[in-house]
Amino acid sequence: MSPSRRGPRWSSSGGGADGEISPLTVNRLSLYLRALTHLREQGILRVSSKELARRYRFSAALIRKDLAQFGEFGIRGVGYEVVPLAERIAGLLGLERTHSIVICGVGNLGSALARYWGFNHGNFRVVAGVDTDPQKVGRRLGSFTVGHPRELKRLVRESGAEIGVLAVPESAAAENYAGLIAAGIRAVINFAPLRLESTADVRVKNVDLRINLEEVAFFLSH
Repeated sequence: MSPSRRGPRWSSSGGGADGEISPLTVNRLSLYLRALTHLREQGILRVSSKELARRYRFSAALIRKDLAQFGEFGIRGVGYEVVPLAERIAGLLGLERTHSIVICGVGNLGSALARYWGFNHGNFRVVAGVDTDPQKVGRRLGSFTVGHPRELKRLVRESGAEIGVLAVPESAAAENYAGLIAAGIRAVINFAPLRLESTADVRVKNVDLRINLEEVAFFLSH
């Protein structure tokens, strides 16, 4: 059975018990895809897990373990075919189509994200944005005109957005998250300094940049 059709269950925790795939495994799939893309650009058509690990500082055993969760990949003693493996991982990551993004809050961070190359390249596009500031509503930002949060449901419906980005203050995070859910958004990246929980239908990725700063500050102090 093709791995892209196995319908793996994604775990919200770090573990992968009972057939669930952990977020850490998904993160590594993204890293493997970047490595394979680099190899393809170099004209390398086949690679072993050992060589892939050596080149990109992975663990060969972990590569084999991660991929085994999705089916049979490669041939023992021969290795992986780079292009087919990259295509299958891209399929597992849902990169066979374009994903549209709506941003809640187009202040400094939201505006930067709307123009960010990674959010407007390949399989991702920012197609809508909302803000409560009357000086921002109605102005052009990237490929869209900023709307008001009360228009969110219509904007999501018309733009086909399925990923929401929260770039609002902590005090507005819960309200905007509820608005995204009501509008039919299925996945949210939350940059607000308030941890939000996933629901049965909506996956949340909390990104607290201050935590990352505090982590590096810890290492600078020891």
